[in-house]
Amino acid sequence: MGENLIGGPAGTTGAGAAGGAPIRVLIADDQDLVRSGFRMILSSYDGLKVVGEARDGDQAVELAQKLRPDVVLMDIRMPRVNGIDATRAIRANGALASTQVLILTTFDLDEYVYDALSAGASGFLLKDAEPDEIVSAIHVVAAGDALIEPSITRRLIETFVATRPATPAAAAAAGLSQLTDREREILTLVARGLNNEQIGERLFISPATVKTHLARIMGKLDAHDRAQLVVRAYESGLVKPGVA
Repeated sequence: MGENLIGGPAGTTGAGAAGGAPIRVLIADDQDLVRSGFRMILSSYDGLKVVGEARDGDQAVELAQKLRPDVVLMDIRMPRVNGIDATRAIRANGALASTQVLILTTFDLDEYVYDALSAGASGFLLKDAEPDEIVSAIHVVAAGDALIEPSITRRLIETFVATRPATPAAAAAAGLSQLTDREREILTLVARGLNNEQIGERLFISPATVKTHLARIMGKLDAHDRAQLVVRAYESGLVKPGVA
Protein backbone atom coordinates (compact mmCIF):
# COMPACT_ATOMS: atom_id res chain seq x y z
CA MET A 1 0.00 0.00 0.00
CA GLY A 2 1.61 3.22 -1.16
CA GLU A 3 2.09 6.29 0.96
CA ASN A 4 -0.28 9.17 0.45
CA LEU A 5 1.85 12.21 1.15
CA ILE A 6 0.68 15.79 0.90
CA GLY A 7 3.24 18.56 0.84
CA GLY A 8 7.00 18.37 1.02
CA PRO A 9 9.38 16.85 3.56
CA ALA A 10 8.92 17.53 7.24
CA GLY A 11 10.17 20.89 8.37
CA THR A 12 10.47 22.46 11.78
CA THR A 13 8.23 20.76 14.28
CA GLY A 14 6.12 22.47 16.89
CA ALA A 15 2.82 24.18 16.29
CA GLY A 16 2.85 27.95 16.33
CA ALA A 17 6.56 28.14 15.69
CA ALA A 18 8.15 31.51 15.03
CA GLY A 19 7.12 32.98 11.71
CA GLY A 20 3.57 31.74 11.96
CA ALA A 21 4.30 28.17 10.85
CA PRO A 22 1.06 26.23 10.35
CA ILE A 23 0.08 23.28 12.50
CA ARG A 24 1.13 20.17 10.59
CA VAL A 25 -1.50 17.41 10.63
CA LEU A 26 -1.35 13.73 9.68
CA ILE A 27 -4.71 11.99 9.12
CA ALA A 28 -4.92 8.26 9.89
CA ASP A 29 -8.15 6.45 8.98
CA ASP A 30 -8.85 3.34 6.93
CA GLN A 31 -11.81 4.92 5.13
CA ASP A 32 -10.96 6.99 2.07
CA LEU A 33 -14.06 9.17 2.40
CA VAL A 34 -13.29 10.01 6.01
CA ARG A 35 -9.72 11.02 5.20
CA SER A 36 -10.89 13.08 2.23
CA GLY A 37 -13.51 14.79 4.36
CA PHE A 38 -11.03 15.76 7.05
CA ARG A 39 -8.52 16.91 4.45
CA MET A 40 -11.10 19.17 2.80
CA ILE A 41 -12.15 20.63 6.13
CA LEU A 42 -8.65 21.29 7.41
CA SER A 43 -7.38 22.67 4.10
CA SER A 44 -10.04 25.39 4.21
CA TYR A 45 -8.64 26.86 7.45
CA ASP A 46 -5.64 29.13 7.74
CA GLY A 47 -2.92 27.94 10.09
CA LEU A 48 -3.35 24.23 9.35
CA LYS A 49 -1.53 22.04 6.84
CA VAL A 50 -2.35 18.39 6.11
CA VAL A 51 1.06 16.83 5.46
CA GLY A 52 0.02 13.22 4.94
CA GLU A 53 -2.59 10.46 5.13
CA ALA A 54 -2.33 6.93 6.47
CA ARG A 55 -4.70 4.01 5.83
CA ASP A 56 -3.71 1.99 8.91
CA GLY A 57 -1.78 2.24 12.14
CA ASP A 58 1.43 0.85 10.72
CA GLN A 59 1.51 3.51 8.04
CA ALA A 60 0.57 6.16 10.58
CA VAL A 61 3.65 5.36 12.65
CA GLU A 62 5.84 5.27 9.54
CA LEU A 63 4.60 8.62 8.27
CA ALA A 64 4.78 10.20 11.72
CA GLN A 65 8.47 9.28 11.85
CA LYS A 66 9.06 10.66 8.36
CA LEU A 67 6.91 13.81 8.46
CA ARG A 68 7.11 14.79 12.16
CA PRO A 69 3.56 16.24 12.29
CA ASP A 70 2.40 18.37 15.19
CA VAL A 71 -0.86 16.43 15.47
CA VAL A 72 -2.00 13.00 14.29
CA LEU A 73 -5.74 12.53 13.85
CA MET A 74 -5.89 8.82 14.68
CA ASP A 75 -8.79 6.47 14.07
CA ILE A 76 -9.03 3.59 16.55
CA ARG A 77 -10.29 0.73 14.40
CA MET A 78 -7.84 0.21 11.54
CA PRO A 79 -6.40 -2.92 9.87
CA ARG A 80 -2.94 -4.36 10.52
CA VAL A 81 -2.06 -2.04 13.41
CA ASN A 82 -4.92 -0.34 15.26
CA GLY A 83 -4.92 3.23 16.47
CA ILE A 84 -4.14 2.30 20.08
CA ASP A 85 -0.97 0.39 19.22
CA ALA A 86 0.02 3.10 16.75
CA THR A 87 -0.45 5.75 19.44
CA ARG A 88 1.66 3.74 21.86
CA ALA A 89 4.43 3.40 19.25
CA ILE A 90 4.43 7.13 18.53
CA ARG A 91 4.54 8.01 22.22
CA ALA A 92 7.43 5.59 22.77
CA ASN A 93 9.51 7.28 20.07
CA GLY A 94 11.59 10.02 21.64
CA ALA A 95 12.03 11.72 18.26
CA LEU A 96 8.25 12.29 18.19
CA ALA A 97 8.00 13.93 21.61
CA SER A 98 6.41 17.02 20.03
CA THR A 99 3.81 15.02 18.10
CA GLN A 100 0.40 14.89 19.75
CA VAL A 101 -2.25 12.24 19.01
CA LEU A 102 -5.93 13.13 18.78
CA ILE A 103 -8.15 10.05 18.67
CA LEU A 104 -11.04 9.91 16.21
CA THR A 105 -14.07 7.98 17.41
CA THR A 106 -17.69 7.47 16.41
CA PHE A 107 -19.07 7.34 19.94
CA ASP A 108 -18.14 9.51 22.92
CA LEU A 109 -17.94 6.40 25.13
CA ASP A 110 -16.14 4.15 22.68
CA GLU A 111 -14.79 1.23 24.73
CA TYR A 112 -11.33 1.72 23.25
CA VAL A 113 -10.92 5.41 23.97
CA TYR A 114 -9.80 4.76 27.54
CA ASP A 115 -7.07 2.45 26.24
CA ALA A 116 -6.01 5.12 23.74
CA LEU A 117 -5.72 7.77 26.46
CA SER A 118 -3.75 5.34 28.58
CA ALA A 119 -1.45 4.69 25.61
CA GLY A 120 -0.65 8.40 25.43
CA ALA A 121 -3.29 10.06 23.27
CA SER A 122 -3.87 13.69 24.16
CA GLY A 123 -7.63 13.55 23.80
CA PHE A 124 -10.41 12.39 21.53
CA LEU A 125 -12.68 13.86 18.89
CA LEU A 126 -16.01 12.68 17.55
CA LYS A 127 -15.94 12.08 13.80
CA ASP A 128 -19.20 13.97 13.32
CA ALA A 129 -17.98 17.08 15.14
CA GLU A 130 -18.56 20.45 13.48
CA PRO A 131 -15.62 21.80 11.42
CA ASP A 132 -14.91 24.60 13.90
CA GLU A 133 -14.86 22.07 16.74
CA ILE A 134 -12.39 19.89 14.84
CA VAL A 135 -10.07 22.81 14.15
CA SER A 136 -10.36 24.04 17.75
CA ALA A 137 -9.50 20.58 19.04
CA ILE A 138 -6.40 20.43 16.86
CA HIS A 139 -5.25 23.83 18.13
CA VAL A 140 -5.83 22.79 21.76
CA VAL A 141 -3.85 19.55 21.40
CA ALA A 142 -1.08 21.18 19.38
CA ALA A 143 -0.63 23.73 22.17
CA GLY A 144 0.09 20.89 24.58
CA ASP A 145 -3.27 20.77 26.34
CA ALA A 146 -4.99 17.43 26.63
CA LEU A 147 -8.55 17.26 27.86
CA ILE A 148 -10.57 18.84 25.08
CA GLU A 149 -13.82 18.16 26.91
CA PRO A 150 -12.84 17.53 30.54
CA SER A 151 -16.32 16.50 31.69
CA ILE A 152 -16.74 13.96 28.90
CA THR A 153 -13.24 12.57 29.30
CA ARG A 154 -13.71 12.31 33.05
CA ARG A 155 -17.01 10.45 32.56
CA LEU A 156 -15.37 8.10 30.08
CA ILE A 157 -12.44 7.32 32.37
CA GLU A 158 -14.69 6.85 35.39
CA THR A 159 -16.87 4.43 33.43
CA PHE A 160 -14.07 2.22 32.22
CA VAL A 161 -11.86 2.33 35.31
CA ALA A 162 -14.91 1.20 37.30
CA THR A 163 -15.63 -1.74 34.99
CA ARG A 164 -12.12 -2.95 34.14
CA PRO A 165 -10.06 -5.38 36.28
CA ALA A 166 -8.28 -3.54 39.05
CA THR A 167 -4.68 -2.57 38.33
CA PRO A 168 -2.27 -4.09 40.90
CA ALA A 169 -2.03 -1.58 43.73
CA ALA A 170 1.75 -1.46 43.77
CA ALA A 171 1.96 -0.82 40.03
CA ALA A 172 -0.85 1.72 39.94
CA ALA A 173 0.48 3.67 42.91
CA ALA A 174 4.06 3.71 41.63
CA GLY A 175 5.25 7.29 41.71
CA LEU A 176 2.44 8.63 43.90
CA SER A 177 4.68 8.29 46.94
CA GLN A 178 7.01 10.82 45.30
CA LEU A 179 4.32 13.49 45.14
CA THR A 180 4.09 16.24 47.71
CA ASP A 181 0.79 16.95 49.44
CA ARG A 182 0.25 19.93 47.14
CA GLU A 183 0.97 17.83 44.06
CA ARG A 184 -1.52 15.18 45.17
CA GLU A 185 -4.08 17.92 45.70
CA ILE A 186 -3.51 19.31 42.21
CA LEU A 187 -3.60 15.85 40.63
CA THR A 188 -6.94 15.20 42.31
CA LEU A 189 -8.39 18.42 40.92
CA VAL A 190 -7.07 17.65 37.43
CA ALA A 191 -8.77 14.26 37.57
CA ARG A 192 -12.03 15.95 38.54
CA GLY A 193 -11.93 18.02 35.35
CA LEU A 194 -10.70 21.40 36.59
CA ASN A 195 -8.46 23.49 34.33
CA ASN A 196 -5.42 25.44 35.48
CA GLU A 197 -7.37 28.64 36.16
CA GLN A 198 -9.98 26.80 38.22
CA ILE A 199 -7.32 24.93 40.17
CA GLY A 200 -5.51 28.19 40.86
CA GLU A 201 -8.68 29.80 42.17
CA ARG A 202 -9.41 26.80 44.37
CA LEU A 203 -5.90 26.71 45.86
CA PHE A 204 -5.22 30.48 45.80
CA ILE A 205 -2.22 30.13 43.51
CA SER A 206 -1.55 31.42 40.00
CA PRO A 207 -2.24 29.36 36.86
CA ALA A 208 1.49 29.57 36.10
CA THR A 209 2.25 27.94 39.46
CA VAL A 210 -0.30 25.24 38.69
CA LYS A 211 1.42 24.62 35.37
CA THR A 212 4.79 24.29 37.10
CA HIS A 213 3.36 21.75 39.55
CA LEU A 214 1.79 19.80 36.69
CA ALA A 215 5.11 19.56 34.87
CA ARG A 216 6.70 18.10 38.01
CA ILE A 217 3.81 15.68 38.52
CA MET A 218 4.05 14.46 34.93
CA GLY A 219 7.76 13.85 35.36
CA LYS A 220 7.29 11.88 38.57
CA LEU A 221 4.44 9.78 37.18
CA ASP A 222 5.99 9.38 33.72
CA ALA A 223 2.83 10.84 32.18
CA HIS A 224 2.78 12.44 28.75
CA ASP A 225 0.00 14.92 29.44
CA ARG A 226 -3.12 15.71 31.50
CA ALA A 227 -5.07 12.82 30.01
CA GLN A 228 -2.57 10.32 31.35
CA LEU A 229 -2.53 12.10 34.70
CA VAL A 230 -6.28 11.51 34.97
CA VAL A 231 -5.76 7.83 34.15
CA ARG A 232 -3.02 7.56 36.80
CA ALA A 233 -5.21 9.26 39.40
CA TYR A 234 -8.08 6.81 38.91
CA GLU A 235 -5.97 3.67 38.52
CA SER A 236 -4.02 4.45 41.69
CA GLY A 237 -7.18 5.01 43.71
CA LEU A 238 -6.30 8.63 44.47
CA VAL A 239 -9.66 9.52 42.91
CA LYS A 240 -12.63 7.15 43.08
CA PRO A 241 -15.09 6.79 40.17
CA GLY A 242 -18.37 8.51 40.96
CA VAL A 243 -16.98 10.45 43.92
CA ALA A 244 -17.11 14.25 43.52
